[in-house]
Order: sequence, then C-alpha cells, then structure tokens
Amino acid sequence: MKRTRLTAAALALAALTVSAPAYAATSSPGAVTASAAAAVQVPPINEAALRKSIAGLPAPDATAAEVRVSGRAGSWRGVSGVTDLRGRHKAKEGARFRAGSVTKVFTTAVVLQLVAEGKISLDRTVQDYLPELLPADYPPVKLAQVLNHTSGLPAPKTEGGFERVYADRFTTITPEEYVRQAVLNPIEFTPGTKQHYLNINTFVEGLLIEKVTGRSYEDEVGARILRPLGMRQSYFPGTSVKIRGRHNQGYQVVPKGFPDSFAYGDAYVVDVTEMEVTSTWASGDLISTTADLEKFTKALFDGKIVPTEQLEPMFTVPKVTMYGGNEPAHYTSGLTELVLPGGIVAYGKTGARYGSSTGIGATRDLSRVVVYSINSTDAKAQGQNERALGVALAAFAK
Repeated sequence: MKRTRLTAAALALAALTVSAPAYAATSSPGAVTASAAAAVQVPPINEAALRKSIAGLPAPDATAAEVRVSGRAGSWRGVSGVTDLRGRHKAKEGARFRAGSVTKVFTTAVVLQLVAEGKISLDRTVQDYLPELLPADYPPVKLAQVLNHTSGLPAPKTEGGFERVYADRFTTITPEEYVRQAVLNPIEFTPGTKQHYLNINTFVEGLLIEKVTGRSYEDEVGARILRPLGMRQSYFPGTSVKIRGRHNQGYQVVPKGFPDSFAYGDAYVVDVTEMEVTSTWASGDLISTTADLEKFTKALFDGKIVPTEQLEPMFTVPKVTMYGGNEPAHYTSGLTELVLPGGIVAYGKTGARYGSSTGIGATRDLSRVVVYSINSTDAKAQGQNERALGVALAAFAK
C-alpha cells in the first residue's frame, strides 16, 4: 500500500471518524448490572417495531437502511430507501458499505489471536514491541490498556471541520505518521486510570500486528478472519476511494453554497461516497455487508475466531471512569457493554463514516443478534444518531 505524509487536513478527517456508541450504557445509581441481567430472556422479534425503525426512507436523516436480526427467537430482514437521491433507484438487500469503527473489532480480534498463539502478552508494553513508536518520556503503556482505551495515548491535533475534510478527501496518509503526529502531544493521563475512546489505540494495534507477523494488517485480517469465515463481500480498499460492486450512495448535510452540493428537501447535501479511508486504517477502513457482519458477530461470540479464554477481554469493562468526567467506563476491548431497557445485556460496536452509520450487537449467548447499515445524512453528528438508536431498540423491543 502506498503511504504518503499526513497533512493537517487529513488529520482532521481521521479525528472526525471516532464514533460514539449507538445506545447509551446504563450508569445511573441502581442500574441493572450485567451479572444481574444475564438471565433476562430476549423477547420475540417485534417485526412491527423493526419495520417502523426504517420506514419513510429517504428522509431528512437518512436515504437508505438495511437491518438483519437473528437468534433463537427467529429472524427478520428489512431494506428501505433508495440507492441514490437523483435516480431514486430502490435500495436492495446486500449492498456494500463502509463499516467505520466496526473495523476495530476485527483489529482487536487479531491481536487476541496473537495472544492465544503466545506471540504477544497483554501484560507487556507497547515500548517492548514497538520501541521507537512512543516518545522516551512517555510512561510504560501495556497492550491491555491499548485494547480497552485506558492507555492515555492522545489523538493528533486537528484543525477545520467537514469543509477541510471534504477538500482533502482524496489525501493518503500512513499509520506511522498518524501516530507520530498524535504523540507530539503529552500523554492524557496515567495509563490504566481513565478510559478515552480514540483511534490512536487501534492504530497501535495495527502496527503491532504488522511488527509481530511480518505481514500487512490487511493481509492478516483477510487470512485470519475474512477468508476463513467466507466473508466474500468484505475487503479493505487501501488507497482506493471507491466502493466496489453494488452499494448505496452516501450523503452529508452541508450549508447552502457548499461546493458540489445540491438541494435535498429543506437542506443541502453533498455526495461523500468516494473518499480516502487510510485516515482511519485499522480503526475504520473495512467495507462489508450486513450478511457478512452478522456472520462475523456470530462466529466471534461463539469463540470461533478468538479462543474463549482470550475472548474474555471483549466482555470485560475496566473499573475506571471516562476521561474528562465521572461516568463509569463502558468500552471493553473492542466492544461496548450495553444494558438495554428491560435489563437485557448486549455487547456491540458502532461505526460512522460520512454517509454511513453501521452497528453490530448481540447478547453474549447469541439469543439475539442485530446488524444494521444506515446511509445517514449526518452520520458524525454529536450525540446519538436517532435512526440507529431506533433500530437498536427495536431489535430488542417487546
């Protein structure tokens, strides 16, 4: 893969790809704990709620959606919306999309495979394996802390918003330069004392994979996960700005007069389907389908990708608070623990690239699995994406 220097604009693109969890983790006093909720049974699939969650597309907030729900209580699939706003061709099942931060689950799974093979230890440090990567004045950072976002490693400083991102949407960057720019900043906190969800952690994981295996990150994920599972519609685009095969166009809401924009209802949007994705690399480059991600989720939770013993970090939340506040941590190593209405405990991951919101989630026993892809018109808006939240809640609704 060709690698060029990282520009300030590309750094802005990288920083803006960090996604928040699609559903809020329960953290209030007296909340249902994971252990107490473990025995709660999932209700039968509520087809009416699921149909409603993706009804009316295209709409101001999204242009298309595809949802797959499965488990012991049955299955449901739904597609709505259009593949593009100008031609208004009807969206169909099986479209490829940018999976965004769902990629992080694949990255962490490969690291845990390497742990199972005895090639690395989570108790050793980044400095042990990648001695030139971090500044000499940084404290030791354990690999376990990188995986669960308690490393204290900072993000690169960025400037400009979506306008800068769009102008530099075809810029190629390297993971090494991304990390170099990030660690120009001081460590955010003593490793292991707080949690801060940042792409820098998965960049380090990707570089670790390459160092230990001697092969590219993309080759390792392909050989260890994509091909063994038969995920034939999933791939890493490298420096290509396109999505191969059938896919829905992605759009971003912009102010009137924005370059290349056109009117959409009472707003204006710009097509963001074609974009460089090296800015997120091991944190967000994967292109996939809902069927492939459903297959991956089931295999992961079933211990078919990572052995059961090494899989435990994916279901363990560190006992620290979130950086910058007193909210309890809710990220695990690769996933998020979620206590849903009714006390059901699920684990999942969301992802957002401009024009695309994605999510995977399941109960640990796989009694309920949900995967969705939504062509959101403001996928990276602060706060929760209401359409995605609606889909997630509908998947577990009575």
